[in-house]
Amino acid sequence: MGENWLSRPEWFWNSIEGEPYFVHQWVRPLNEGTGSPELLLYGAPISRSSISVSGASLYPQEFRKMWKNFTTYNLDEDIDLSAFRVSDAGDVVMHTTNISESHKRIEASTGYLAQQYHKATICMIGGDHSTTACAVRGIKQAFPNETIGILQLDTHLDVRDPAELGPANGTPIRQLIDGGVIKGRDVYNIGLHGFFNARPLVDYAKKHEINMVTLKQARKKGVSVHVKEALDCLSKKVDRIYVTVDMDVLDITQAPGVPASTPGGMTTAELFDALIEIGKCTEVHHLDFVCLDPTKDSSVSETVKTGVYAWLQFVTGRAMVHVK
Repeated sequence: MGENWLSRPEWFWNSIEGEPYFVHQWVRPLNEGTGSPELLLYGAPISRSSISVSGASLYPQEFRKMWKNFTTYNLDEDIDLSAFRVSDAGDVVMHTTNISESHKRIEASTGYLAQQYHKATICMIGGDHSTTACAVRGIKQAFPNETIGILQLDTHLDVRDPAELGPANGTPIRQLIDGGVIKGRDVYNIGLHGFFNARPLVDYAKKHEINMVTLKQARKKGVSVHVKEALDCLSKKVDRIYVTVDMDVLDITQAPGVPASTPGGMTTAELFDALIEIGKCTEVHHLDFVCLDPTKDSSVSETVKTGVYAWLQFVTGRAMVHVK
């Protein structure tokens, strides 16, 4: 396990001979791959740090199980992803009871992967949103002289005070700003809506110049258009971009399996289109998907399926750039 705290996940698909027509045939453990990965997956299975009761720690496992239901061929974009090399580095081993220790392990593991596989896109599957602060700190330690910008797709600002809550899932952006890891003006949050951010949190965001784009504003030009504009702005300001996708950005009718699901959120189509644009942006070096709770999902696992589909849309955008 060593300094990176990564271990083979408890559940994984056996190796299958033949052409990788399905995702479970295509994504292989890191030590079984040939050549350097272009995208590296790892899981951060923790949800003890969630403000709402959450089983998001189970998502990395359910994410992998769902691969058999998806092919590597994206019909909409007429592209086969199997030529794009994706490896799975496993899961960060969590401490049974110590949240701070688990966060330190996520931080160390992310920094390790970012440094050892600096040419690859690093993608974390959470876990609750507290994992984002850990991951970004790990990247900053690996590249201390580089600036990091964040594109956040989220219903919430996540700037609640860790002095009151501890390093919970409602605090990651504030942790990073108050800790001097990032600047507020280098954070773009798209997807905010409704009555889910108290005024003191909005005041904090304004004070630190966080770029807030409500879903109502985003829809005037199109969500994916705003996403592309945010990425263009970040590309001119920072050395590397980290994208965090909180699955509660989706409307409750489209994603029941999140701890803080709300009405009035994004449609799956809006999120999927946005992730194509994110994948095309080569300055995006890091990505996470967080706050998906399989225990709250429907009987047909619609939110888990949406999560896998969303990830594949990002990979599609990346493959459109890299695969000729």
